[in-house]
Amino acid sequence: MNLDLHARHALVCGASQGIGRASAIELARLGADITLLARSREGLAATLAELPRREGQRHDILCVDMLATDELAALAGQLHASHPVQILINNSGGPAPGRLHEAAPAQLLAAFQQHVCAAQVLLQQLLPGMRAAGYGRVVNIISTSVKEPLPGLGVSNTVRAATAAWAKTLAGELGPDGITVNNVLPGYTRTGRLERIVQTRAAAGELSHDAVEQSMLADVPAGRFGDPGEVAALVAFLCSPAAAYINGTSIAADGGRVRSLS
Repeated sequence: MNLDLHARHALVCGASQGIGRASAIELARLGADITLLARSREGLAATLAELPRREGQRHDILCVDMLATDELAALAGQLHASHPVQILINNSGGPAPGRLHEAAPAQLLAAFQQHVCAAQVLLQQLLPGMRAAGYGRVVNIISTSVKEPLPGLGVSNTVRAATAAWAKTLAGELGPDGITVNNVLPGYTRTGRLERIVQTRAAAGELSHDAVEQSMLADVPAGRFGDPGEVAALVAFLCSPAAAYINGTSIAADGGRVRSLS
């Protein structure tokens, strides 16, 4: 199986922590040059220090807020000019929990800008490098909510579905150029976001932290929460030459929690 990413360059968003950090490390292990993107310069520096380095590998950081789409586009354009990118990992913190009918329109607009619009401007700036290489991988780290909406995450459910539709459309448009566009759907994974969701549910239901965790795990056949590295392994595979014929898919890494067949 060909998993070699030597001489490929990956831009990994949300790389200061969690699944983004784990994905950057896994891609570097396969030989890719890595540019890390997030808001936290301190977090980026910590991830940068963890990246494996083979002889000749180049790793760097971009510190920018995904909501600042004009700045994001400018930095991505500069990155393309200096070191063309063939792999784009779209990953950003999820919207705050809450019921959809109570969400202000501004919350939906901000979520759409942070996720769909940010992904769009990055793709447009980096696409020439993918086409020139005859090789491109776009992987969106989103949520199992695109298969089964999650209670209490109304804005997130909405924008994740929009991202999945964005990816499916691009898969058809870019497939002839040797570019694949896929979605990875993490289930309950040990990240800061999972901890915030647990705390919110505990406060709303006046339950203990452990009780909320156990109620969530009752729906997971694997009987445990996932590790970011387990999701990152799927991300890295989809970026590899071995995954060239996988395009336009949404693949869950959720311990079997999602019951739907589609």
